[in-house]
Amino acid sequence: MKIGVIGGGAWGTALAQVAAQGAAPVILWAREPEVVHSINHHHVNELFLSSVPLSPTITATDDLDALRAVDAVLVVAPAQHVRAVLSATDFGSTPLVLCAKGIEAGTRMLVGEVAREAQPNAPIAVLSGPTFAHEVAAGLPTAVTLACEDAALGVALAERLAAPTFRTYASDDVIGAEIGGAVKNVLAIGCGVVEGARLGQNARSALIARGFAEMTRFGLARGARAETMAGLSGLGDLVLTCSSTSSRNFSLGVGLGEGRSARELLSDRRTVAEGAFTAPVLRDAAAEAGIDMPVCEAVCALLDGAPVGDVIGALLSRPLREERG
Repeated sequence: MKIGVIGGGAWGTALAQVAAQGAAPVILWAREPEVVHSINHHHVNELFLSSVPLSPTITATDDLDALRAVDAVLVVAPAQHVRAVLSATDFGSTPLVLCAKGIEAGTRMLVGEVAREAQPNAPIAVLSGPTFAHEVAAGLPTAVTLACEDAALGVALAERLAAPTFRTYASDDVIGAEIGGAVKNVLAIGCGVVEGARLGQNARSALIARGFAEMTRFGLARGARAETMAGLSGLGDLVLTCSSTSSRNFSLGVGLGEGRSARELLSDRRTVAEGAFTAPVLRDAAAEAGIDMPVCEAVCALLDGAPVGDVIGALLSRPLREERG
């Protein structure tokens, strides 16, 4: 099974490295000409992942149509750009494995729903889990969920991408895998705020637990399964991104907690903190469905410029209640 990758950032490059195990050929599409040149001539992505030598069987291209010759495409473009990228060519019935995490602004559609509109004949799968790109590319161990409604295809994709240090677990809960990945980005911003405001480890652990309750409520309301929310693509990814400055969303939250503005922090970023785009969409979708998500609402307030002390005070002054999720 020949693999193509859409996206030449750190995560796309890391997944190309995984797919190239055993000297398997991989085609990686990148928008940046310097990334294409660097990978093809030096076998390294000097712009986004300079620390990891890449397999010589990875070929980079700026021609999206070149990926029409592969057997499966890993879509690693940022969530807000997936529609534009997938609308640029016709992949026919080639399976698309979605590796971006977010909800499209304006439509409130999950990335899988966007992909189905843009490529109606392509089977859709979702890959999600605790995966910092530099660790995956370096061969450090992790495990992920690969969700696909077609069970046989899901198993085949999971087996193709599996490696000794990249363990894949097949699932048919596509909605659950997507929601976990999208919501955790927002919660990671909140945990970064706790770090930046120096509120302590107790506060961060409490926020992770209450944030997980929000993720689960939202997921169940959208048809996800509870065990998916508690699995690698939900709780597993949540714990990782809420605990390290290697997370772009966590780093954004640290800056907010230190009193810097969202505009300043986002303008300085070469890479995308998906949670900043997902937060207001998630807040509005939850409000429309009557789902209580106070941590998400607090993150939105901070992104809109509300003072950190006021937002934290409002969270802590919420009425007491029984812990029932």
